[in-house]
Amino acid sequence: MKKNRWRALVVVAAGYLVGTLWATWQGYRFGRSTLVRCRQGHLFTTTWVPGASLKAVRLGWYRFQRCPIGPHWALVKPVREADVSAEALAQAKLIHDTRIP
Repeated sequence: MKKNRWRALVVVAAGYLVGTLWATWQGYRFGRSTLVRCRQGHLFTTTWVPGASLKAVRLGWYRFQRCPIGPHWALVKPVREADVSAEALAQAKLIHDTRIP
């Protein structure tokens, strides 16, 4: 039984690794200041660590978390910096959701 659990853990970790590498190759960035957009179109930065979440509910590529602009709860997803204007990017980098204590 322990061997099957270990194997499942390795498969899940490999899936996260492959998904993160693919998203990075597509131009997405992850870490402390990840650019995200909520469903209402608000652009802000958040901490996004693939496979981990302390202040949001992970739902595949999306996360359900509080938008600091609204303020409201919404689904957010990462955005490529190349897909937004320089002005919008500069504005979004000024707005970060709540930090993890």
